[in-house]
Amino acid sequence: MSGRSGHLGLVPRVVPPVLFGGRRAARLVERNAMVYRRIWLILVSGFFEPLFYLLSIGVGVGELVGDITLPDGRIIDYTAFVAPALLASSAMNGAVYDSTFNVFDKLKWRKIYDAVLATPLGAGDVALGEITWALIRGLIYATAFLIVMLAMGLVLSPWAVLALPAAVLIGFAFAACGMAATTYMRTWLDFEWVQLAVLPMFLFSATFYPLSTYGPALQWVVRITPLYQGVALLRGLTTGDVGPELVLHVVYLVTMGLIGLSIASRRLERLLLR
Repeated sequence: MSGRSGHLGLVPRVVPPVLFGGRRAARLVERNAMVYRRIWLILVSGFFEPLFYLLSIGVGVGELVGDITLPDGRIIDYTAFVAPALLASSAMNGAVYDSTFNVFDKLKWRKIYDAVLATPLGAGDVALGEITWALIRGLIYATAFLIVMLAMGLVLSPWAVLALPAAVLIGFAFAACGMAATTYMRTWLDFEWVQLAVLPMFLFSATFYPLSTYGPALQWVVRITPLYQGVALLRGLTTGDVGPELVLHVVYLVTMGLIGLSIASRRLERLLLR
């Protein structure tokens, strides 16, 4: 009987990992929620950065820029043009920083995941749990930001009801890829590469200027960047500029997220169970 029990105890380490996690991932989400009850100010503070950008650039600079012409010919206020892009950027930033800095700290310094894997949770559960927590935070920020947009009259279409799920999708794509990238990082200095990737996307993904302001060659570069997919998706939903191309943005982000989650699960399995 003891030999049988010892054999069964090895099973979780021998069977192939569940790449996309399982129902036990909710336990890690619960653990994170309990931790943030003590540091809730950090959670709340993430909402204010995009709000300040909206008030300073959208409202302040918007008075100087004037109106913007959409691809379908409609003219909208500059603030209504920038707001959905800032919502997409907020989803990206929150997901990236939560799935990189926080995950690296738990993985390399505090060794929290080593303790987690002493429980029935697996590496796939860790990856899915951390990404789910990043999405929950992103959903909180997106909801608050969308309420501000509604109060300011910046929501121009009933399609905006899909803006929240779209923001969660953006967060999923960036959180999964951010966590996958974190598994390759060795020191805090490696996070300079994160800034090098995130800042240009924030500035040049048609966030503050229409795509038509770029040259033809640069337009194609912008079109293939991940953040542009989110900006174009949310801008189309909140302004009513809805077409078949929005489906392509969704497919891009879903594929990006699934690839990132698969890589993160495999890498965590290799790092933590070697």
